[in-house]
Amino acid sequence: MLSLSRSIVGTNCRLESALVPTARTSPRSKQSSYIVSNPSCLFCKVVSGELAARKVFEDDNCIAFLDHRPVFPGHSLLIPKQHYETLADLPHNLIEPFFANAQMLARAIESALEAHGSFVAMNNRVSQSVPHFHVHIVPRRRKDGLRGFFWPRYPYKSDEDAETVQQAIRKAVIKLQNPER
Repeated sequence: MLSLSRSIVGTNCRLESALVPTARTSPRSKQSSYIVSNPSCLFCKVVSGELAARKVFEDDNCIAFLDHRPVFPGHSLLIPKQHYETLADLPHNLIEPFFANAQMLARAIESALEAHGSFVAMNNRVSQSVPHFHVHIVPRRRKDGLRGFFWPRYPYKSDEDAETVQQAIRKAVIKLQNPER
């Protein structure tokens, strides 16, 4: 089991600072030619590779990455690559593949972190810190202290802790996508 303790330091971090490229989280080169749907949107910049994030999953329509201020280690965000502000804006043809990915990621995160379950949620405008549709997938454990909709945030203590969680989730995604492995 991954054993990562929570850190209360720096809970007022802003998203911009968490997405600045570093040696461990360099921008994606594979899709650097991707056209940003909304040039002022931070998540569109993640999709284009302009801003880096700790990616745990990607397909033709979606990308998922670790939240920079997780409720618990492994807390990930799944976003469509194209810019849609809310669930109501997501085109009908993307609903099934998007939520199939959310379901798969919930399984992968639970498996990778040996969680007892997961919390899957989204906000539409109210409490939506980035106006780009996204789903939170948060690993849960019995008696983990999370109650209601109060979400204390705890950044990773180190890049190594975040890297460990990122790699564990990626391995679980691959295992779910290729069960014969």
